Amino acid sequence: MLITTSEQVHYVPASGVLSAVWLLLALPAAGAVILLLSGRASAKWGPYLATALTGSSFVFAVFCFFSLRGHATGQRSQNLHLFSWIPVAGFKVDAGLLLDPLSMTFVLLITGVGFLIHVYSLGYMEHDPRKKTFFAYLNLFVTAMLLLVLGNSFLALYVGWEGVGLASYLLIAFWFYKPEAATAAKKAFIANRVGDVGLSLAIMIMFTSLGTTSYEGVFSSGVAGGTATAIGLLLLLGACGKSGQFPLQTWLPDAMEGPTPVSALIHAATMVTAGVYLIARSTPVFSASPDAQTVVTIIGAVTLVIGCLIGCAYDDIKKVLAYSTVSQIGYMFLAVGIPGAGAIAILHLLTHGFFKACMFLSAGSVMHGMSDQVDMRRFGGLRKYMPLTFGCFLTGYLAIIGIPPFAGFFSKDKIIEAAYDLGGTRGPILGTVALLGAGITAFYMTRLMVMTFFGEKRWTEDQHPHESPSVMTGPMVLLAIGSAVSGGLLVLGGALQKWLEPTLGKQVEVGTHTISPGVLTALTLIVVAGGAAGAWFAYGRKAVPITPPVAVTPFTVAARRNLYFDALNESVLMRPGQYLTRFLVFVDNRGIDGAVHALAAGVGGGSGRLRRLQTGFVRSYALSMFGGALLVVGALLAVRLGQ
Repeated sequence: MLITTSEQVHYVPASGVLSAVWLLLALPAAGAVILLLSGRASAKWGPYLATALTGSSFVFAVFCFFSLRGHATGQRSQNLHLFSWIPVAGFKVDAGLLLDPLSMTFVLLITGVGFLIHVYSLGYMEHDPRKKTFFAYLNLFVTAMLLLVLGNSFLALYVGWEGVGLASYLLIAFWFYKPEAATAAKKAFIANRVGDVGLSLAIMIMFTSLGTTSYEGVFSSGVAGGTATAIGLLLLLGACGKSGQFPLQTWLPDAMEGPTPVSALIHAATMVTAGVYLIARSTPVFSASPDAQTVVTIIGAVTLVIGCLIGCAYDDIKKVLAYSTVSQIGYMFLAVGIPGAGAIAILHLLTHGFFKACMFLSAGSVMHGMSDQVDMRRFGGLRKYMPLTFGCFLTGYLAIIGIPPFAGFFSKDKIIEAAYDLGGTRGPILGTVALLGAGITAFYMTRLMVMTFFGEKRWTEDQHPHESPSVMTGPMVLLAIGSAVSGGLLVLGGALQKWLEPTLGKQVEVGTHTISPGVLTALTLIVVAGGAAGAWFAYGRKAVPITPPVAVTPFTVAARRNLYFDALNESVLMRPGQYLTRFLVFVDNRGIDGAVHALAAGVGGGSGRLRRLQTGFVRSYALSMFGGALLVVGALLAVRLGQ
């Protein structure tokens, strides 16, 4: 079993190269601004500028990494003050950046994989008339994601958080003339707003209870008890929205309506990992609330099962990969919620960034060679026509199902082991769920491989599959290499574990394992082999029907309807909101506006009636004066008699 020993983190002012860490954000931000404001003038050279600036940000990130490594372990939390952001009475927030091992790890992943996706997009979006705008949005996305992980407070994180939400909306809806893309973008935006409510409320509680929103202030405040639980659960809600976790997971597969580079960017290295980063960054808060930690593990376990089951039912290659992302992020949530397993969650996040980006870009290469076809029933035998794409996808496939020595083997096995080592009642349940998830992952990913690259060709005569240009295959090859070797390199000598200790705490192995690691590894490989064999016998030994079978099982129907979670979210979230809106509109129209209109009508009607008294005849005025005099005399007599 693993436990975490907490150590005080020392935040020191940034110096040397790290004092210019703001350049990490400024470079891609400059690209976005130039491309968006330069009009048609940058149509030809704009995409190359955006790619070069993102690549420059990655190069500078590498320099920052080695500079940070040169500091002593206790001096690796470098805080850079930029300016006073909100200087008001009782609430002072300084805008600043925090570069420490955790944020540095994410910076390298975001800029590195982001750069490769930019390069790939040069070929994939070559003939799109709005290519320049697409690259501007890519740079905007990278900038917002970097701000999210580099901000030195929860409030700064929130700004990047909302920026990522906006950029993702623009990218998913890039082909807005397609109704499916416009709908998917709105769905993603709304689902993220639901989660963002949780994050914003958590920040408000931090300020009211702790008087600060900075990481240093919150983590050193000794937050505990009900406050820690409330903050932890609200942070989890925000993380579920951004990372597509139960019950807000349904937007993530629909995001496939955007261009394939967007799918790789959102699903591999950036947006979906934001929730994992938030929980990992908030480790001191969750460590103070075992209840919140337990909920995190439950959410992760439920989500990984949902993603695995639905991934078995779709024939759309991008939808299958999307649900595999839902499942893999579920593994990360499961790990980050286990005390002492935060580094394992980050390990799987990094390996996932390589193999999932590799598979998404390889899927885009298949679509490029198959006239944008995504239905796997219309593929078959493509390994003969697209050997390089097949080799890259095969590497990602072996990594995601966890075959040694590929990357996923080192990370997923550790998560299963950590889950079992929780002990008690939770350990066997969570460990078994993670183990079965590995088997189902092998099933649906083998199904994808067989239907796409093996068997007889099933495409139409007007399609001519061909290999993609080198500007697309180059990034695929680099990501495939990362999918093959990154896991082993990161765990070699506990490199990643030692690197993340200043942020996530030191892990100490105590006690005995619930299941021996060697036995558990063998058991996992047997389960994985069983899942792969099942898919091969079901789809590899017989012809795949091009049309759906006449008899569709209830499970298939439910899975293709997202296990009815769309209907559930509609009933729980959308319908009540609609009814509330209609009620408020009624109150506004008939109540507030009605009262105003009634007052106006009363004044208007009364003035009209009073106006009739002004006849213009002297006799009428004399009569009214005489009547008034009589009333005065009558009143005086009444007073006199009363005395």
